[in-house]
Amino acid sequence: MVVCMYRTRFMGPPESGGARGREPFRADVIFGGIAVGSDRYDFDTRIDRSGTNCEKWDDMGTVFGKDGLMPFWVADMDFRSAPEIIDALRAKVEFGVFGYPTEQIGKYQAAVANWESKRHGWKISPDDVGFMPGVITGLSVAICEFTEPGDGVVIQPPIYPPFFREIRHNGRFIVENPLAETDNGYAMDFANLREALKPGVRAIVISNPHNPVSRVWKLQELAELGQLCLERDVAVICDEIHQDIVFSDAKHIPLSLACPELDKKLVTLVSPSKTFNLAGLRASAWIARDRKIAAGMRRALARFHLSGLNMFGLTALETAYTKGEAWLDEAIAYLEKNRDLVERFIRENLPRVRMRHPEGTYVFWLDFRDYGLKNSELMDILINKAGVALSDGAAYGTGGKGFLRLNAGCPRTQLEEGLKRIAEIFGSFEGKR
Repeated sequence: MVVCMYRTRFMGPPESGGARGREPFRADVIFGGIAVGSDRYDFDTRIDRSGTNCEKWDDMGTVFGKDGLMPFWVADMDFRSAPEIIDALRAKVEFGVFGYPTEQIGKYQAAVANWESKRHGWKISPDDVGFMPGVITGLSVAICEFTEPGDGVVIQPPIYPPFFREIRHNGRFIVENPLAETDNGYAMDFANLREALKPGVRAIVISNPHNPVSRVWKLQELAELGQLCLERDVAVICDEIHQDIVFSDAKHIPLSLACPELDKKLVTLVSPSKTFNLAGLRASAWIARDRKIAAGMRRALARFHLSGLNMFGLTALETAYTKGEAWLDEAIAYLEKNRDLVERFIRENLPRVRMRHPEGTYVFWLDFRDYGLKNSELMDILINKAGVALSDGAAYGTGGKGFLRLNAGCPRTQLEEGLKRIAEIFGSFEGKR
């Protein structure tokens, strides 16, 4: 059996104009979901995750009031992780001793640093890297390190809902700099940002690539933001958890690369969790090139005993960043075809729904405003008539009314079935116009 596939390769660092390109290869024998002698992986098998203590599948009754929906909400993928990671975890389980994990973390720091250099052209020292259970943990700690109670923190809605929560929980106030809808898609509103960065505003939280609008910010945008923050003496907390899921018509640029001078005011948050479907293992990293900031992050995390990872998280993180690249290349290619499918399907079957072209992530922002329905009405129709679970756009703040977020990180037949269910209801639905 001969299968002709394509794989994505990083063609150089951002400063050299590098991008992802495609090259053909042969997959000769399919065995156990992997093509022997190649890096062909199985993303087509549909997996029923119900009953596995899985939020995405098992919590729908609590979140949506109804079980048995097709889940397209929580941002994890319905794919098995890379076999290399599974094998490494299996070896840990078979060893059978689960005592305290090592505090000698040099090789794990090096794995993160090497990954950033190889995949994104960002050369950092292993000493710039620290660990925490999740990106939101790092966000909360960084807010406390950069600001004081009563300070303002800027966010750019529509934005990942926990950003709102963590700012409020830590006694800071939210300053909104909403994204602007333009003819060319979403953009940062720099005129508004200059107004927002007033005395008392001490930090800004950036999502790069952006969740939920799927923008991969360009060099010029990031550089302008960095320079403005330097001028106003504002710290930046940059969530780059989706950095690895970027399609062939875009390129992820770490904020630190776009504006190196900002390093003295910058913490970057990364994780293999979205990339390799490892969120349940609670393994994430922060990167700070400034010694003072790095020391502050370490102290703050240690204060709450959050600076270490469990041994399964450490194993998965190191394996992902040292042996997972081939799997990821194929995953991105598969997800890009899913993106193309969603765009084509909406264009042909849901003409009243608009979707800005996603440049990265596997969560896509769908505009249902033409129907004239409240978000509660949209959700009711999806849940009780279409039988699908999408994320309610209203939860993402300003700019989220009339929108829904679709998770396309699943086998293609599963995605097609969900889209057809939506089209059966909304394709002929008149709404209120």
